[in-house]
Amino acid sequence: MPFLSSWASSDKSRLLHFSTNTLETFSQHVQGSDTDSEAGGLLLGSVHGTHLLIEQATVPTEWDKRFRYLFERMPFGHEAIALSRWTATQGTVRYLGEWHTHPEDYPHPSGLDRSEWNQLSARRRDKRPMLAVIVGRKSLYVELVPSSGCGTVLISVE
Repeated sequence: MPFLSSWASSDKSRLLHFSTNTLETFSQHVQGSDTDSEAGGLLLGSVHGTHLLIEQATVPTEWDKRFRYLFERMPFGHEAIALSRWTATQGTVRYLGEWHTHPEDYPHPSGLDRSEWNQLSARRRDKRPMLAVIVGRKSLYVELVPSSGCGTVLISVE
Protein backbone atom coordinates (compact mmCIF):
# COMPACT_ATOMS: atom_id res chain seq x y z
CA MET A 1 0.00 0.00 0.00
CA PRO A 2 1.60 3.30 -1.00
CA PHE A 3 1.57 5.87 1.78
CA LEU A 4 0.79 9.53 1.08
CA SER A 5 3.69 11.96 1.09
CA SER A 6 2.05 15.28 2.04
CA TRP A 7 0.53 16.01 5.44
CA ALA A 8 -0.76 19.14 7.20
CA SER A 9 -2.29 20.40 10.41
CA SER A 10 -6.06 20.90 10.11
CA ASP A 11 -5.59 24.67 9.71
CA LYS A 12 -2.77 24.09 7.14
CA SER A 13 -0.38 26.24 9.22
CA ARG A 14 2.08 23.34 9.41
CA LEU A 15 3.00 21.25 6.39
CA LEU A 16 5.08 18.10 6.20
CA HIS A 17 6.42 16.18 3.24
CA PHE A 18 7.95 12.70 3.27
CA SER A 19 10.58 11.98 0.59
CA THR A 20 10.11 8.96 -1.67
CA ASN A 21 13.02 7.23 0.13
CA THR A 22 11.34 7.74 3.51
CA LEU A 23 8.04 6.29 2.25
CA GLU A 24 9.90 3.31 0.76
CA THR A 25 11.54 2.65 4.13
CA PHE A 26 8.10 2.72 5.79
CA SER A 27 6.65 0.36 3.17
CA GLN A 28 9.53 -2.11 3.53
CA HIS A 29 8.83 -2.49 7.25
CA VAL A 30 5.01 -2.80 7.30
CA GLN A 31 3.98 -5.67 9.58
CA GLY A 32 2.08 -7.52 6.87
CA SER A 33 2.17 -11.00 8.39
CA ASP A 34 1.34 -12.29 11.86
CA THR A 35 5.01 -13.02 12.55
CA ASP A 36 6.52 -9.65 11.58
CA SER A 37 8.17 -7.71 14.39
CA GLU A 38 7.83 -3.97 14.90
CA ALA A 39 10.48 -1.79 13.27
CA GLY A 40 11.48 1.82 13.62
CA GLY A 41 14.14 4.48 13.57
CA LEU A 42 14.87 8.18 13.39
CA LEU A 43 13.35 10.76 11.05
CA LEU A 44 15.92 13.13 9.57
CA GLY A 45 15.14 16.19 7.52
CA SER A 46 15.10 19.95 7.19
CA VAL A 47 13.03 22.71 8.75
CA HIS A 48 11.47 25.47 6.63
CA GLY A 49 9.74 27.88 9.00
CA THR A 50 6.83 25.88 10.43
CA HIS A 51 7.15 23.27 7.68
CA LEU A 52 9.18 20.04 7.63
CA LEU A 53 10.76 18.01 4.85
CA ILE A 54 11.55 14.46 5.96
CA GLU A 55 14.43 13.26 3.82
CA GLN A 56 15.40 10.01 5.51
CA ALA A 57 14.14 7.38 7.94
CA THR A 58 16.84 5.24 9.52
CA VAL A 59 16.19 1.50 9.50
CA PRO A 60 16.36 -0.94 12.42
CA THR A 61 19.87 -1.99 13.45
CA GLU A 62 21.10 -5.30 14.84
CA TRP A 63 21.13 -3.73 18.33
CA ASP A 64 17.47 -2.63 18.33
CA LYS A 65 14.97 -4.76 20.26
CA ARG A 66 12.20 -5.95 17.96
CA PHE A 67 9.09 -7.86 19.02
CA ARG A 68 5.58 -8.28 17.65
CA TYR A 69 4.15 -5.46 19.79
CA LEU A 70 7.27 -3.56 20.83
CA PHE A 71 10.17 -1.76 19.21
CA GLU A 72 12.96 -0.33 21.33
CA ARG A 73 15.46 1.76 19.44
CA MET A 74 19.00 1.55 20.76
CA PRO A 75 21.24 4.57 20.16
CA PHE A 76 23.97 2.68 18.29
CA GLY A 77 23.82 3.12 14.54
CA HIS A 78 20.93 5.60 14.40
CA GLU A 79 22.78 8.40 16.17
CA ALA A 80 25.89 7.91 14.01
CA ILE A 81 23.78 8.33 10.85
CA ALA A 82 22.06 11.43 12.27
CA LEU A 83 25.38 13.01 13.25
CA SER A 84 26.94 12.24 9.87
CA ARG A 85 23.96 13.79 7.99
CA TRP A 86 24.06 16.84 10.31
CA THR A 87 27.79 17.28 9.66
CA ALA A 88 27.61 16.64 5.90
CA THR A 89 24.81 19.20 5.46
CA GLN A 90 26.29 21.75 7.91
CA GLY A 91 23.28 21.39 10.18
CA THR A 92 20.59 21.59 7.50
CA VAL A 93 19.48 17.96 7.87
CA ARG A 94 18.73 17.20 11.49
CA TYR A 95 16.90 14.87 13.83
CA LEU A 96 13.19 15.68 13.62
CA GLY A 97 11.59 12.68 15.28
CA GLU A 98 10.96 8.96 15.43
CA TRP A 99 8.98 6.35 13.52
CA HIS A 100 7.90 2.81 14.28
CA THR A 101 5.40 0.27 13.02
CA HIS A 102 2.25 -1.18 14.57
CA PRO A 103 0.58 -4.42 13.45
CA GLU A 104 -2.73 -2.68 12.73
CA ASP A 105 -4.32 -1.19 9.61
CA TYR A 106 -4.97 2.28 11.03
CA PRO A 107 -2.46 2.81 13.85
CA HIS A 108 -2.92 4.82 17.03
CA PRO A 109 -0.38 5.55 19.75
CA SER A 110 -0.29 3.40 22.88
CA GLY A 111 0.26 4.79 26.37
CA LEU A 112 3.89 3.70 26.09
CA ASP A 113 4.25 5.55 22.77
CA ARG A 114 2.87 8.76 24.36
CA SER A 115 5.19 8.45 27.36
CA GLU A 116 8.25 7.92 25.12
CA TRP A 117 7.31 10.78 22.80
CA ASN A 118 6.85 13.21 25.70
CA GLN A 119 10.27 12.28 27.09
CA LEU A 120 11.96 12.60 23.69
CA SER A 121 10.26 15.93 22.99
CA ALA A 122 11.25 17.33 26.41
CA ARG A 123 14.91 16.48 25.67
CA ARG A 124 15.02 18.37 22.37
CA ARG A 125 17.63 21.11 22.47
CA ASP A 126 15.84 23.26 19.89
CA LYS A 127 12.53 23.08 21.85
CA ARG A 128 10.64 22.19 18.64
CA PRO A 129 7.88 19.57 18.78
CA MET A 130 9.08 16.07 17.97
CA LEU A 131 7.62 14.37 14.89
CA ALA A 132 6.14 11.00 15.77
CA VAL A 133 5.06 8.60 13.02
CA ILE A 134 3.43 5.19 13.38
CA VAL A 135 3.39 3.07 10.25
CA GLY A 136 0.34 0.84 10.01
CA ARG A 137 -0.60 -1.67 7.35
CA LYS A 138 -2.86 0.77 5.48
CA SER A 139 -2.06 4.23 6.81
CA LEU A 140 0.27 6.42 8.83
CA TYR A 141 -0.36 8.18 12.13
CA VAL A 142 1.54 11.49 12.14
CA GLU A 143 1.77 13.83 15.12
CA LEU A 144 3.90 16.78 16.20
CA VAL A 145 4.43 16.25 19.93
CA PRO A 146 5.41 19.20 22.14
CA SER A 147 7.14 18.60 25.47
CA SER A 148 3.88 19.51 27.20
CA GLY A 149 2.04 16.38 25.99
CA CYS A 150 -0.62 15.89 23.32
CA GLY A 151 0.28 17.52 20.08
CA THR A 152 -1.01 18.29 16.64
CA VAL A 153 -2.20 15.30 14.62
CA LEU A 154 -1.51 15.83 10.92
CA ILE A 155 -3.81 14.66 8.14
CA SER A 156 -2.89 13.60 4.61
CA VAL A 157 -3.55 16.29 2.01
CA GLU A 158 -3.32 14.42 -1.30
